[in-house]
Amino acid sequence: MRSFESSAVHSVRYKVAVTAMVLAVHALALWGLQRLPGATPAPMVIPAQVIATFITPEPEPIVMPEPIPLAPPEPVVQPKPVPKPQPKPKPKPQPLPKAVASPDPAPATAPTGTLDPEPTAPATPTPAPTAAQASTDTAAPAAIVMPSSSAAYLNNPRPSYPSISRRMGEQGKVMLRVFVNAQGQPEQIQIQQSSGFDRLDKAAVDAVRRWKFTPGSRNGVAEAMWNIVPINFVLE
Repeated sequence: MRSFESSAVHSVRYKVAVTAMVLAVHALALWGLQRLPGATPAPMVIPAQVIATFITPEPEPIVMPEPIPLAPPEPVVQPKPVPKPQPKPKPKPQPLPKAVASPDPAPATAPTGTLDPEPTAPATPTPAPTAAQASTDTAAPAAIVMPSSSAAYLNNPRPSYPSISRRMGEQGKVMLRVFVNAQGQPEQIQIQQSSGFDRLDKAAVDAVRRWKFTPGSRNGVAEAMWNIVPINFVLE
């Protein structure tokens, strides 16, 4: 038993010594190779380590969109107020021209108002005399003379022809009924017959109002009487 165990130990030791010798020979050979001239030691290859670093990309800046300018609101056009129609002014009646003492126009160049011959008024009938008067009064019937405006010494101005009437071609004859007092002044004037134009009628009245008359008379005594005065406006 003991001999078996010693042989085994001896065998193990032998193997260890042989292994150590082999390793030593290899080490010497390796060292000799490295010492040889021109021998270049084999480079040591160190495996590269791949180092990966994950770089987190910086967040892109948020670009705010530029605000779109709003179009200005269109101005509200106020409708123009419709003008109210102006009422047509009523035509004012044209005032009659005032009496103007104008110089007598030349008959050949300007129209004038003309005077027709005064009609002879019939004698006012005398009331029948009473019985007492018939017995006491045996004189002739009373002589009546009508008022007159045609005497040259009276210097009565001729009627003024209205200029508007001339332009419009107005003409006509006016018959005036004039009450002449005993002093020969016209106290009342009435239009017995119109010319058809107010302007001509008024011009005739205004002219006669400034006239003087020879008063009417009865038996030589001045007396107030009505008289007819015709005035004719004619464009020459």
